[in-house]
Amino acid sequence: MNWRKINNIIHRDFGYFFFGMTIIYALSGIALNHLKDWNPSYIIERNEFFLNADKRLETLDKDDVLKTFGDFVNEADYKSHYYPDSTSLKVFFKNSTITMDVNTKQGIIETVSRRPIFFEVNFLHYNPNVWWTYFSDAYSIALIALAITGLFVLKGKKGITGRGAWLTIAGIVIPIIYLIVL
Repeated sequence: MNWRKINNIIHRDFGYFFFGMTIIYALSGIALNHLKDWNPSYIIERNEFFLNADKRLETLDKDDVLKTFGDFVNEADYKSHYYPDSTSLKVFFKNSTITMDVNTKQGIIETVSRRPIFFEVNFLHYNPNVWWTYFSDAYSIALIALAITGLFVLKGKKGITGRGAWLTIAGIVIPIIYLIVL
C-alpha cells in the first residue's frame, strides 16, 4: 500500500468518525465568538410587572412569597428570598428571579431557559468531565492529522503543489498578520 492511499484512508476515516465533534465544536465556537452579543447557553427574558395587592411586602415568609409571586412566574419551585436593602425584595425560583420594589410594588421578572442545541454543544465544549476531556484531546489530535493529511489528498495543480499551496499559505499568513496588527 502506498503512502497516498494510507494518507487518504486516515483522512477519510478520521473525517467520518469525528464529523459529530466537528459540528459540536463549530457551533459552540461560533456561539462563544459572540459572547458580547448574546448568552449562547441561556435565553433570559425580562418582564416588568406591577403587584396589584394590599399586602405588605417588607416581612414575608416562604408561604407568603410563594402565594404572592408563584403565579407571576408560573412555577412553584421556590428557592429562597431576601431583602438586599430596605426597599427591595429578591425572590428566587428554579428558573426565575423576581426583583421587587416593596414601596411601589413594581418588579422585574427574569426567566432563564436553556437555549436549544447551543446549551448542549457549549456544555460539551467546556469539557464536563475527565473522560470527555480525553475524547476532546483525541479529537484535537485528529484535527491535526486531518489538516496534515488534507494537504496531500489531491495531486497536481489543485493539490499542495499547485493551488493548494497558495490557499495553505494564505491560511497561515492571515492569522499571523492579525497577531502582528493586534
